Amino acid sequence: MDDPQAMEIEPAKPSPSPTTDAQKPKTAQSLMWIEKYRPQKLSDLLSHQQIITTLNTLISNNRLPHLLFCGPPGTGKTSTILACAKQMYGPTYKSMILELNASDDRGISVIRDQIKSFASTRRMFSSGVKLVVLDEADSMTSAAQMALRRVVEKFAANTRFCIICNYVNKIIPALQSRCTKFRFGPIPRDHVRKRVRQIAQGESVPLTEDGLEALLELGKGDMRRILNVLQSSHMAAMATGGKVDGDAVYANTGAPHPGDIAHIWKLLIDSDYTTCSAKLQHMKALKGLALQDIITELLPYVVKSDLKGDAKMYIYERLAELEVRLAVGGSDKLNLAALVGCCKLGQAISMDKMVC
Repeated sequence: MDDPQAMEIEPAKPSPSPTTDAQKPKTAQSLMWIEKYRPQKLSDLLSHQQIITTLNTLISNNRLPHLLFCGPPGTGKTSTILACAKQMYGPTYKSMILELNASDDRGISVIRDQIKSFASTRRMFSSGVKLVVLDEADSMTSAAQMALRRVVEKFAANTRFCIICNYVNKIIPALQSRCTKFRFGPIPRDHVRKRVRQIAQGESVPLTEDGLEALLELGKGDMRRILNVLQSSHMAAMATGGKVDGDAVYANTGAPHPGDIAHIWKLLIDSDYTTCSAKLQHMKALKGLALQDIITELLPYVVKSDLKGDAKMYIYERLAELEVRLAVGGSDKLNLAALVGCCKLGQAISMDKMVC
């Protein structure tokens, strides 16, 4: 006779459910593209071939020094050192590296607690040195960097350090001198264009040519930002059934459209002060433009303008002052009026050499 308890338990056995299976592609779809398409090997990196060749040689000869990676955001610094770690340690690389974001842990305590305890221990059944990756190290205090210098010296026998920063001048000279420095420049447009097309094709993104150019213009060599904007623009396009074109990219990021900036420059040059101020205030409120973005995007127009050199220098100085005032919380309305005024005075200087 069958056991009644077994008969009661049997229906509760886990079985593949349609809901669980349906959730799998949703989970994969929700993965951020900057992680999904992060290079896994040094050979997968888009650019910086000279740096990759040097690192490959150092790793193959087992002569990896302390490293200092510097350069703008999104140029492959973190991806490069993680690819090095995977090449050095294989599948167990996570147990051999300590990855910290120094912008969150800025003080001496992280040096004394996490880094020192990790560097002072050895892993059983594993050979070679361990790796400490300090991302955004230019956010660390000077005292923390001095403490790190002593740790780097003390544990050089079994630990290597990779210091990653955007601004190398914020790293103390004592740390710089103990590391081999590699500078990562912005990724060339041709390389970015090719990679974005591959990703857009793989993700079935309806990306147009002007949308691609808008991504490249906004990204300025920052691959991380480009992929984030591409993914968010794709999600917005899926909701509306549209394409990822230039207008969609600029609308999604909130950045000023090139057509709007061209219109603003025309107003600044051709209109009188009162008309220009009123129209710019209305346009800024209507389109939700940030004055800081307007000032940044106006610079190329000043460079290419027919204004004389003295006038351009005057406008540059005034725009720099406006940026400082905005950064410290100055009034948008007053600074917008000052923007119109500096352009009008620049025109006057260009025409009759008036001194202001």
